[in-house]
Amino acid sequence: MDAAARLARRGVTEAPLLLAVETATFASSLALWRGATLLGERAADPGHATAEVLIPALDALLADTRLSLAAIGGFAVSIGPGSFTGLRIGVATVKGLAFGTGRPAVAVSTLAALAGHAEGPGPVAAVLDARRGEVYAAGFEAGRAADWLPEGVFPVDAFAARLPAGCRVVGDGVALCVAALCGTDAVLVPPPYPATTARHVASLGAQAWSRGGGIPTGDLVPRYLRRAEAEVKRTGERFESPAEPVLTP
Repeated sequence: MDAAARLARRGVTEAPLLLAVETATFASSLALWRGATLLGERAADPGHATAEVLIPALDALLADTRLSLAAIGGFAVSIGPGSFTGLRIGVATVKGLAFGTGRPAVAVSTLAALAGHAEGPGPVAAVLDARRGEVYAAGFEAGRAADWLPEGVFPVDAFAARLPAGCRVVGDGVALCVAALCGTDAVLVPPPYPATTARHVASLGAQAWSRGGGIPTGDLVPRYLRRAEAEVKRTGERFESPAEPVLTP
């Protein structure tokens, strides 16, 4: 009889083992999490296509932690915004694993997960390169979404103008903001690599899980915020229609 079975027999419910998948940023990563504990994490090689390295990274993570896919009780996935291709691969992978194992999933905002890398008190802005002189960004304070910068797509100057005093700016888009923030008291936090963002996806996913925040696997879809060029031409609209809010702190 394994440890989980012994606990269940005594009427104690063990927190589920969560696999977190993050593929929206420059370096895809995975993490295994139980309760409030990081059990292991693995960054995929950013020098290769995500589709080529994600499953080998998962195999290596399971081997490192001596755990099996069958032991996973649920999934947390970074749902966007971010790389269109990366998001499609991450969501498709989680859907395949969840359908194959019969386990539920939790969707987590990529920007909320990135904000977890900015340590210390005060306001935080998570930012990703959205190309064309724009950034995906969102503001957070005390671990919660902030009204001064709701999740969205912003020209760099407009993003910089919204930041409160002493704001820490973290994420792949930091380099784009250097000139716009020159002379301000904003603190630029370098991209978090080699630390994995999946650990923060896992932490937020576990919190959402404890609140009953899982969704049917079939409802998992990437949150791009801005439409691909082909969609812009087809619909005449640059941005996605408002959707159900993604789970954030």
